[in-house]
Amino acid sequence: MTADYLLVIGTILTVLSGVSVLSAWIDGHSPRVASIVAVIGLGMLLWGTTITPGGLRWDRIPRAFVAVIGRMLN
Repeated sequence: MTADYLLVIGTILTVLSGVSVLSAWIDGHSPRVASIVAVIGLGMLLWGTTITPGGLRWDRIPRAFVAVIGRMLN
């Protein structure tokens, strides 16, 4: 997996798990699965940033999304 894929998948998992955690807390449930997904997503983000040459910059994330979507559509 390239760093771009890790950044994109990690970002998507982290955002979706945040929504799920919030929903579980509002409903009064324990957010167990959402917490595990959040840890996995953050781990993928961390892994993607460590293998990115030169480290992660904020302007790299939108470029990674465009590159991954472009690869999927091509």
